[in-house]
Amino acid sequence: MIPQYPPGHDLLAGKVVVVTAAAGTGIGSAVAKRCLEEGANVVISDWHERRLKEKAAELGDVHAIPCDVTQEDQVQALIDGAAARFGRLDVLVNNAGLGGTKSVLEMTDDEWSKVLDITLTGTFRCTRAALKQFVAQGGGGAIVNNASVVGWRAQAGQAHYAAAKAGVMALTRCSALDAAGHGVRINAVAPSLAMHPFLAKVTSDELLEDLTKREAFGRAAEPWEVANVMVFLASDYAGYLTGEVVSVSSQHP
Repeated sequence: MIPQYPPGHDLLAGKVVVVTAAAGTGIGSAVAKRCLEEGANVVISDWHERRLKEKAAELGDVHAIPCDVTQEDQVQALIDGAAARFGRLDVLVNNAGLGGTKSVLEMTDDEWSKVLDITLTGTFRCTRAALKQFVAQGGGGAIVNNASVVGWRAQAGQAHYAAAKAGVMALTRCSALDAAGHGVRINAVAPSLAMHPFLAKVTSDELLEDLTKREAFGRAAEPWEVANVMVFLASDYAGYLTGEVVSVSSQHP
């Protein structure tokens, strides 16, 4: 049974939040919606400009800035644009990532590099730009990264994605120490299975069925259930949490 969608409680009231890869139907979009419901000023970004405009129109009161996280100039323009629009930046949600299924036996260098560049290096680029903005403002702020349980657990065909997400976890822990002296918190979530149309499109029915069976609740998470935890990590309620990777999962071995 899917729980009732909870109302907002102003956990992010007045904060300026940037969410990357928010134009789809998955976790990024759900995070942007939850942040709005929690009282934040929200900037959404995505590399796909048409989808980004459509999502901005759907969400309503958001500011949209196109951004390809593999391009440093676009990442900087995203952070600068958010700060210019609202006068500051308080939260960055690093949601951009790329998956896929391919055996190491068949995987090319380009396929490996593309997943790592978007999922891991993209998270690094955005983190670096946001941290510089936080420091320029005088310190404070929060970053929430989207990792995955495959950063901990083996899954066939996921070597590139798992390596990238394990890297996101390590980046989260190490960058949190670099940022702590400036009052900035950096944490991550590690979802197991959050169902949305894109995941269904790129994953076989057999694998989805197998993964669902491993979940204690017998179902995939709703994207908003993952978003709720990300909102908590972004909020002042998580004020003493940094360098942590929170598993958003009911999965068992």
